[in-house]
Amino acid sequence: MKSIRHKAVTAGALAVLALGGTLAATAPASASTAGAYNGACGTGYEVFMSTPINSSRTTVAATTYVAYSSADKQWCAVTVRNKPGARVFMEVTLDTWPTSNSTARDAGSYTTYAGPVYKDLPEPGQCMTWSGSIDIYYNSDRGLCP
Repeated sequence: MKSIRHKAVTAGALAVLALGGTLAATAPASASTAGAYNGACGTGYEVFMSTPINSSRTTVAATTYVAYSSADKQWCAVTVRNKPGARVFMEVTLDTWPTSNSTARDAGSYTTYAGPVYKDLPEPGQCMTWSGSIDIYYNSDRGLCP
């Protein structure tokens, strides 16, 4: 299991990932999306995607961040609450799509964040899929296809 680190990180420079034998350039998350990321995935993980979890049309209650480590060759996901407070149900999942043999999942009663969870690079022809929940609110997305 990866160690959990609690420290601030900034958005990295342009990163190039080796995915399925081809190179895909991806711009890092903007400062506005990476600002709330808490570094829970560990050293060397750069945020590539984020999915907001809205509690109303204009209020974001939490955000699920998906980060990658070229050293570990793994994806990581963490759902971070925008305003830490009393314990509330939170969840994060990370999986491959369209087929999966196991979902990486963390769920429980948390004050700040759920996760981190980790998955290896997907096989060629598969994508990553992730989701996050806080209280009764949920959102999911997929992408990062080799």
